[in-house]
Amino acid sequence: MKRNLSSGQKIVKKVTHLSKKAGEATIEHVEENIIDRFSHIRMVRLLILEWALLVATIIIFAGIQAYWYTDSYATETYKDGGTYIEATLGEVKTLNPLYASTNSEKTISKLLFATLSTPDYSGHSGLYLAKSITRDDSAKNWTVKLRDNLRWSDGQALTNEDVVFTVNLIKNPLVKSNYDSNLAGVTVEEDEEKNLVFKLSNANVYFESALDFPILPKHILEDAKPDLLLEHAFSMKPVSSGPFEYNHTQTIGNLGEKSIFLKANPDYYKGTPKNDSFIVHAFVQSEDIINALNNGTITGTAELNANDIEKVSLANLAERETSLNYGTFAFINIERLDDKDLRKALQQGINMNNVRSVLHGERALNYPILESQVDNLEFPELPKLDTNTAKKTIKDILAKNDNLKKTGINIVTVKSGYLPEVAEKLAEEIRSLGIDAVVTPYEQGRDFVLNVLSQRNYDILVYEIGLGDTPDLFPYYHSTEASQSGHNLSNYRNAIVSDLVLSSRSTTNEELRNKKYEKFLNYFVDDVPALGIYQTNMNYVSNKNVRTYSQENHLVTATDRLMDVERWSVEKTTKNRTP
Repeated sequence: MKRNLSSGQKIVKKVTHLSKKAGEATIEHVEENIIDRFSHIRMVRLLILEWALLVATIIIFAGIQAYWYTDSYATETYKDGGTYIEATLGEVKTLNPLYASTNSEKTISKLLFATLSTPDYSGHSGLYLAKSITRDDSAKNWTVKLRDNLRWSDGQALTNEDVVFTVNLIKNPLVKSNYDSNLAGVTVEEDEEKNLVFKLSNANVYFESALDFPILPKHILEDAKPDLLLEHAFSMKPVSSGPFEYNHTQTIGNLGEKSIFLKANPDYYKGTPKNDSFIVHAFVQSEDIINALNNGTITGTAELNANDIEKVSLANLAERETSLNYGTFAFINIERLDDKDLRKALQQGINMNNVRSVLHGERALNYPILESQVDNLEFPELPKLDTNTAKKTIKDILAKNDNLKKTGINIVTVKSGYLPEVAEKLAEEIRSLGIDAVVTPYEQGRDFVLNVLSQRNYDILVYEIGLGDTPDLFPYYHSTEASQSGHNLSNYRNAIVSDLVLSSRSTTNEELRNKKYEKFLNYFVDDVPALGIYQTNMNYVSNKNVRTYSQENHLVTATDRLMDVERWSVEKTTKNRTP
């Protein structure tokens, strides 16, 4: 035992001695080859600096080359997934598209429901659920063929029966739909070749645009009572055919603010949208939309005018301005202001430049036809501004009309965009001519449509209307539309004008049709059923890092921004490019 211990001690001593000797040799080597040579650095410092710069340069260029190479084969693109949150203005009282009246309801309708036709990227009428739309030479018979394998979001097939059912539902006077005037005098049936044939009582070369109405599911609503359609469960939880389908609704507070949650529709005929879900956040005040943008709680909105956008921090936002085929007019109710001399005095005495002074970039609009709609059209001259003559005429009229002198002029508008400000400016101009004028702004919605528009409960209505992709003047200026269910907001009745707007629908010769337009415009200027004010712009503000509607799209209406919503995306990724 002692012998083994002695041997171990000898080994330890030997190892220790060797380690000590190696350490001394190492220290000696370091001193000789490194430390003692520090004094020589001064002699070669320039060479060392040159080598250091060379190495640094090589490293930098290698980094740049790697970055350039990576950028050459990789690109940032959008991918599937995520949620787009769109802020809209106006209450959501129904999800039934036949009754959509507020901007919020119209946006939801476009997301949930497909139509037979729709404006395409060029701003002209194009195909949607329809595979083809053709007409005969008379423009009274239109044939529509649906696309194959169309489906509702509940998996049921969307067929010709749904279209026929929807047309008959819209035409039912008990339904009181917003689309009934588009289908007046129209019948539809399925022919032997399984095509839909629309038969018109009057020729209409623009009828393809009238097919832009939402299709409803017969298998859900066929037993619903027409007069109780608005109360049907479908109006709160619909089955859809558009890019998205209904998920649920969240009520926020007690002032009407809501969020409508939608999810991607896998049965949409264009394919499943890139976004997994889409939320329509319906606000009741534009100030709340501004706050939501600044807080980053919404993705985008089309509801702000230039004054509103000035209050938005655009650091992380993109702003886009797009002209729409919409126009704002001061519609004069001829049943109340039936004195043509009075209307012409207003036309002559109102300084429209003052009325338009509240606008920011919108184009002046004097006529109900846009220059972009028709080529080679000659527009008549408007009377020159002459306030003195207008004041004298109005003074003479008031001397004979005690009622007008006492009550003045009731100007009505809705709380949307510039309309209240424009209405106030118009009232100031009228007051300056010697007539009292009072402005009453209303909330947009079904109540306004039923109690004000339908009843023509105004002297002058400052209102925005759709001018369409083609200048179809019938809805707003034909005598038959001067009714509660019609769109003739001026109650304008002129037999010659009615004949002109009706015959222009059936005239296929462009030159002859333009002559009819020009005659109509002369009557429009002379009879003064309305005063043109401005063409509408849509200001769209969204997060810079998302993809929304294509800048190449010409929008007819504001909801046309959603024509390619299946391509919108909020998620990005990096992909390698194909060599």
